[in-house]
Amino acid sequence: MIVTFVHVWVKPEHLDDFIIATTENHQSSIRETGNLRFDLVQDATNPAKFVIYEAYASDEAAAAHKETEHYKKWRDAVADWMDRPRKGEKHYIIAPRDKSLW
Repeated sequence: MIVTFVHVWVKPEHLDDFIIATTENHQSSIRETGNLRFDLVQDATNPAKFVIYEAYASDEAAAAHKETEHYKKWRDAVADWMDRPRKGEKHYIIAPRDKSLW
């Protein structure tokens, strides 16, 4: 199982647009085969900073996410709204290992 923390810095004038687009992407992503979690969080001290927490059952499931139409739509929509390039950090899940706990 794999988790990616995607750090995103959004231009202040696009905060609402980013939240709407990313929430739409979230709704489709959580229905993907192999998706365990797909959360969007906003920094408590910097409202222009977000983290997307993506958990997938396998590297293949995570890679398949990037081939979906909803991901491509999101990627293209938010590209110009970012203050700097987004940064993904890959992690392996240590606990819980039991998928039923997700």
